[in-house]
Order: sequence, then C-alpha cells, then structure tokens
Amino acid sequence: MATNDPAPPTETTLILLIAELTAALERLTASPSSAELEITAFPPAKAAELLGKTPNWVVEAIQDDRVPHTYIGKSPRMTADHIRQVIAEGERKPNKYSKTAAA
Repeated sequence: MATNDPAPPTETTLILLIAELTAALERLTASPSSAELEITAFPPAKAAELLGKTPNWVVEAIQDDRVPHTYIGKSPRMTADHIRQVIAEGERKPNKYSKTAAA
C-alpha cells in the first residue's frame, strides 16, 4: 500500500454526501423539464411572476385583449410562447436618429 493513498471517508462524511445528493435529486425531479414548461398553460398569477408584473395587470391585459392568451374552459391562461411574445413585443431598439446626450 502506497503512503500517498488518501484516508477513506468517515461514516459521517458519507452520510452528509448522501444527504446532499438526495436533496439535489429531489430538486431535479421537482422542477419541470423544458418540454413540460412548453406545454404548460400558466394561470395569471404565475404568468405575472414570469413577466415581472402583477396578477391584476395580466388579468386586465387578457380581458382587454392586449396580450396573447388562451382559455382552458373559462379560465384564462398564457403559454410559454405567449409570454415570449409579450416580452418580444415590449422590446425597443435605440433610435439611430435620436439626439445624443450632451457631453
């Protein structure tokens, strides 16, 4: 046996590592996959969270037909694609003809 061999891990170290791995696996299985997110229809509260707006803003925007949306039964919902469209429509590019700030 070589003298440079590392000492085997203690039982306590192994228990802590197993606990960390278990927690990591639980987080992975609890979070939805990207495929699941693509087919999810988000209620206004979750859509608002993703957009950084209030649920009331989302509900009013849906009622006024200002944002893309769908209905499941009578419940308004927004898909991931709808949310991407809202974000893209809000994008503003700088105007190349605007006056530059005074130096």
